[in-house]
Amino acid sequence: MTDKNDKSRILNDIVTLKGPSSAPEKRSLVSGFEPSSSASSSSSRPSSSVYLDGRSPSAQPSSSASSHTSSDDKKAGAGIMKGMPFPDPVLVPTQEGAHGLRFDFNIGIRAILPPGKWTIRFRDLDTYTVLYQTEGDALQVLSRKRHFINARIELEKDGEIVWAHDYDAAGKDVAVVMPGGTLGDSLGWFPYAVRFAKKHQCRLTVMLSEPLKKLLEPVYPDIRFVLADEFDAIRETLYATYYLGLFFDDEENSWQPADFRYVGLHRTAGYILGVDPTEEPPRVDIEDEDTRPIEEPYVVVAVQASCGCKMWNNPTGWMDTVQHLKAKGYRVICIDRDPAVASSIHWNVIPNGVEDETGNRPLKERARWLKHADFFVGLSSGLSWLAWSVGTPVVLISGFTHPSNEFHTPYRVFSTHGCNSCWHDVRTPFKHNDYMFCPRHKGTPRFFECTRIISADYVNATIDRVCQDYAVPKLGKKRKNKKRARSKKA
Repeated sequence: MTDKNDKSRILNDIVTLKGPSSAPEKRSLVSGFEPSSSASSSSSRPSSSVYLDGRSPSAQPSSSASSHTSSDDKKAGAGIMKGMPFPDPVLVPTQEGAHGLRFDFNIGIRAILPPGKWTIRFRDLDTYTVLYQTEGDALQVLSRKRHFINARIELEKDGEIVWAHDYDAAGKDVAVVMPGGTLGDSLGWFPYAVRFAKKHQCRLTVMLSEPLKKLLEPVYPDIRFVLADEFDAIRETLYATYYLGLFFDDEENSWQPADFRYVGLHRTAGYILGVDPTEEPPRVDIEDEDTRPIEEPYVVVAVQASCGCKMWNNPTGWMDTVQHLKAKGYRVICIDRDPAVASSIHWNVIPNGVEDETGNRPLKERARWLKHADFFVGLSSGLSWLAWSVGTPVVLISGFTHPSNEFHTPYRVFSTHGCNSCWHDVRTPFKHNDYMFCPRHKGTPRFFECTRIISADYVNATIDRVCQDYAVPKLGKKRKNKKRARSKKA
């Protein structure tokens, strides 16, 4: 039974879903619950119970264990992921407990109580907290917290615990879901999924985009990689599923225990998965011919980004830096996808003097260029993360993100002498549909000053430090192919 101390610490941190029962309905919804069909933290509250797929109680779905593989149920929990780039979980939990109870951890902590009078209780074993408990008959219970919790589920009848389950993923199938289309985010998050699998000794499946699958799958043979359209086939085998992303409006920390703007773009995955958030680059597969693309010393640059605030907005910055690199004897290779990008009258083109290797090319080809370069000069964009992954020193220029947002590099170029770090300001949330996002100074003379005030002299001095630390360029000497990623200077 739960003692008085436990009862005083019970948190209203759950969604209770009423299943069919002949007994009179006993509502368990209290202040602090959210509708199960909500995609993110919301101030709205349900006035009555709802099912996992968003239907009203009058729809009377079956809650029997034998029905969880029916064709209707394969439209798993329709609505619970509404507005999110994630697949829905199966409607009925995948694991079978005693007395007909079903449970899993595929969208937080889930359980379906069998018919009869029962007490269900969820605990956080790490914080010694009772997250929730209620009495009910054929209830479906779904926790609001969707990130990892070292949980215990207890089933009680007539004042005695008749069944309990402590979270244990060892030998079980667990999925980590990453939205497609983001190179840097996924490369930063992936090592934490690997760390989770090692910690829990589970069979890990990672859902991600096809280009990243090609980049990672060959060097991680113990992990199953699937695409979004392949995920449906494995959902019913999963003990737990975790969803990695940047949750901007998650005020109640339902999806992330710590706001990503405070802990870093990549480290947020460590917090979501409950593992050590210390950063670690992933291994990546280079194309079959893993040799130097050119014999002469070269540096790779990338001048484009997904929005204007990520770019180096000094009008002559890139041109001056390219001239500085060429004066050192380097060939300068640009591997952006696009040679020019534009929004209205604002254009950003690759600088004069670079060798154009732009285009929609495979990531493995770009990884080869990066791996054999003396160093990389780029922005807060995916190619910087790819350079980090192959062990190449990175000169990273950014102002709208604080250095804590990305991986550590001793060659970070960042100025505190102007407006900066708006990415981390919850008062000015990032607008993905605003290419010229500058929330504090748009339309004023201070527009994009975070990087506009970064001088080429500052960047070139940082480049000189890289050259000194690594004793490059080695002019007049035949360059050897790198057999493995070099260790970076601290």
